[in-house]
Amino acid sequence: MSNMEGEETPHRQIPDETLQKKHQSMIHRLAVRHQTRLETRKPDSPDSSSTSAFLSRFNDFKNSITTQIESAADPSCLTDISSSISDLEKLVAENSYCLPSYEIRASLKTISDLRQNLDTLTAHIVPKKKFSFKNKPVKKETHIINQDTECNTVSLPELKKTSLPVRDSPGFRDKQSQVLVKNFKGSEIGEFTLSGLDSCEVKLVGSVNALFINQLKNCKVYVGPVMGSILIEEVENCLLVLVSHQIRIHFAKRSDFYLRVRSRPIIEDSNEVRFAPYCLKYKGIEADLEVAGLNEETGNWANVDDFKWLRAVQSPNWSVLPEEERIGTVDLVDLECGNGTI
Repeated sequence: MSNMEGEETPHRQIPDETLQKKHQSMIHRLAVRHQTRLETRKPDSPDSSSTSAFLSRFNDFKNSITTQIESAADPSCLTDISSSISDLEKLVAENSYCLPSYEIRASLKTISDLRQNLDTLTAHIVPKKKFSFKNKPVKKETHIINQDTECNTVSLPELKKTSLPVRDSPGFRDKQSQVLVKNFKGSEIGEFTLSGLDSCEVKLVGSVNALFINQLKNCKVYVGPVMGSILIEEVENCLLVLVSHQIRIHFAKRSDFYLRVRSRPIIEDSNEVRFAPYCLKYKGIEADLEVAGLNEETGNWANVDDFKWLRAVQSPNWSVLPEEERIGTVDLVDLECGNGTI
């Protein structure tokens, strides 16, 4: 019996050791699998609590703006409403890294609708503009213009109509073959407009809340930080150096964009447009970028969304500008401008 009992003991231990090893191996595999899931889920699955918090803030902000638009009866309210929409755009840009793509698109669509409602309101309560494009001979002289000095306006040939309304904000309008300079340092300008420019060089230093650009041909535009958004429409054969939280481009042709942007740039109805990183320099720009929350390069200049191209393959309407064709750093060291307003 003793021999049999002695033989039974190892027969019981062998399966126990084997099961223990299998159990430990299974626990290890489960732990590895769980860790792998956590690691792969971080970049692809936004935090639901962060998304919910954003949506709550966004909807409160949107409802407030809608109430402002519905109750507005005086032109003096328009600037505040536009500023609120720019703040809402900034909120989306600052939270875009943690939002699902469909939430970003829905938010941008809501902002676009709010802008359209504001434009409709503006058309109803603001008198028509006194200036217009005229078919007159254009002088070929080149002038340097500072907004602190008086200057003659050069009329441009009539350009095709645009869906972007003419805004009341300060800006440069209807110029040809001129160097246009504006320094926002020390000013209280919230929005700025560039409209109806041909063969001009524009230099904007300092920060502004929002920038509107439309109907530019053969222009070079160098801009300091825009704290909200930049809306661009109808530019052709232009070079633009821009930095902002959000940039949207409509009807652009054969133009190069040097960008730094917190959210992905958006293009619509555009073709032959190329993108490269921001390359502007002037005294004090680092401080301006930091105040605007734009001091870090995001790499989004190369992550362009073409809203008119829904296929999975690369859109043929835009490309990355080859390094050998890029301009170098643009240094506005010789810039001479004051702090005047329009």
